[in-house]
Amino acid sequence: MHKEKAKPAYLSTCWGEQIAESECKLDVLCEYPRPFMVRDSWQCLNGLWEYAFLDKKEVPVQAEGEILVPFSPETNLSGVGKQLLPGQFLWYKKQIRLSDEIKSIYQNGGRLLLHFGAVDQSCEVFVNNKFAGSHFGGYLPFSLDITGLLGGTGSAGDAADSEETDRVADCQNEVGAGRVAACSKEDTFEITLFAEDASDTSFHSVGKQTLKPGGMYYQATSGVWQTVWLEAVPGAYIRDITWETDYDKKTVKPIVEIVTDKEKSLPDYTLRVTFLKGEYENAEWQADTEKTLCLPEFISWCPENPYLYEVRVELLTKAVVCDTVQSYFAMRKCSIGTDDAGIRRIFLNNRPYMQVGLLDQGYWPESMYTAPSDEALRYDIEKMKDLGFNMLRKHIKVEPERWYYYCDRMGMLVWQDMINGGRKNKGWYVTYLATVFQILGIRASDKHKYLLSRQDKAGREAYVSELKELMALMKKHPSVVCIVPFNEGWGQFETKKMAELVKSECPDIIVDAASGWYDQGCGDLKSIHWYFLKFKYKREKERALALTEFGGYVQRIEGHTLHDKEYGYKIFKSKEELEKAYETLMAEAILPAVEDGVSATVYTQVSDVEEEINGLLTYDRKVLKIDAGLLRKWNEKLMEAVAEKAEK
Repeated sequence: MHKEKAKPAYLSTCWGEQIAESECKLDVLCEYPRPFMVRDSWQCLNGLWEYAFLDKKEVPVQAEGEILVPFSPETNLSGVGKQLLPGQFLWYKKQIRLSDEIKSIYQNGGRLLLHFGAVDQSCEVFVNNKFAGSHFGGYLPFSLDITGLLGGTGSAGDAADSEETDRVADCQNEVGAGRVAACSKEDTFEITLFAEDASDTSFHSVGKQTLKPGGMYYQATSGVWQTVWLEAVPGAYIRDITWETDYDKKTVKPIVEIVTDKEKSLPDYTLRVTFLKGEYENAEWQADTEKTLCLPEFISWCPENPYLYEVRVELLTKAVVCDTVQSYFAMRKCSIGTDDAGIRRIFLNNRPYMQVGLLDQGYWPESMYTAPSDEALRYDIEKMKDLGFNMLRKHIKVEPERWYYYCDRMGMLVWQDMINGGRKNKGWYVTYLATVFQILGIRASDKHKYLLSRQDKAGREAYVSELKELMALMKKHPSVVCIVPFNEGWGQFETKKMAELVKSECPDIIVDAASGWYDQGCGDLKSIHWYFLKFKYKREKERALALTEFGGYVQRIEGHTLHDKEYGYKIFKSKEELEKAYETLMAEAILPAVEDGVSATVYTQVSDVEEEINGLLTYDRKVLKIDAGLLRKWNEKLMEAVAEKAEK
């Protein structure tokens, strides 16, 4: 058993300070959590829940206190400040009363869907002491149909899958089957949740979390860390939508997943799409067929003009509307092409386009994985766009869906990292020896599963499953233009196969198969990390060049750091020294490389994180370390270098 390690929490953003000072904790992060597919009938379940830390899975005699969901118990804003350790269970409980709107839909034959943005690392959910479902993987959203667990007049029998009968019985015994449910009214019920987290002691997806934080690894978090919410839907409803756009053919195909009433099948339903702005032809078709919509005069999405097609999708039977959602899509294409100088570059909408980005870890001093507010979630995107950046590389973390919505809406390109997993990294191999390989031009194989910490078959299988889930989520967002399956050899395996999997699912984006080290010659990019020595690269015939990590310059700002220790790649004592070094770096290395063929740059990084203080912003987002005008100037120079070549 690992010894619990306490961490002082004395740093906060302005948004965290507002929450800490507020007497009301009922409306934290209660904005609509799924802007891609909107319904009116929903209810936020964030706020104060009961909690307890347990050594075994059982209902505690009494709660230890209250936790502010959706903040992990390790965080300051949760009100707990305690680490969930491997082998322990984190118990949550909350009494829920349905809103009048949801109650009305439910009592008229509707269904109740319980949604979790993310729970780290695995969990089992009970409603009125009855097993509702489980989920494994701490970074992706999941939903449970809990209709049949409340009693009353909903669509009975639509809760946990019947094929899990034995498992349900076992789980009910564990949490005290036979107890009288605390809430028995039709409009009131009880949710119980058990969360477990092996953190970095196993082979599961873990990101940069560790039980022994330091340097570029950060304190582990656990439990519920994204919004919990309830949704009422009709008996027949739209479960999911994906918009398959073809930029070159000027078409879009809506892929709509439907849940039908038990007495009906897909041929009994029709679908209707209505454009909410612009003069475009609406469409209606039978639900068991496919429909391709033509957009002969469409508007392209790009960072300078992030145009979104807003649409209403309706499910009908016998001309009566069963369900309605509002959604959006965009027409854009990200690919690799050859410019007029014969250089392979990243193209956006069939033209060379320079992507000038930042590494974005998405951590917060008072709340770690969870932004303290929706305004905070939006702030980093707005701030970096204002500084002239047009891309963020979301580093080994999946954000709430609202973050991607803001990138879609504001025009910020996103490179999405897959979450790394596997056993403990062998630093001597994936960091130090990898650097030597890069200098010598040696391409090491990814077949060494032990050296790359991927010896567990179950871990590899879980990775593939979660990668598919991630792609299904990311392909909804036009801002996401690149998927990064592996970073610096962390848990890397079968790289070519994983890159092909991504490309088959998301053909209109690019793939950075191995960011940094252990390139296997596949994917769309030759991806380079450069922090030390001389910047060396060689153009390729097929793939484009991308400098996917560089910089990492450190300046400590007193009063705005979480730790006394500092970690980074080059340390400067003053703003003047830092700015001079940044200008030299851009003028002597980066701009010439862009002119010579580098198609994307990713500076490390948006903000400080714990000991790693190489951000443009301090961890509390209160100080910008480099002059805004200086950053804008060099970002414009990089983009113009490619734009000028595209015009020739």
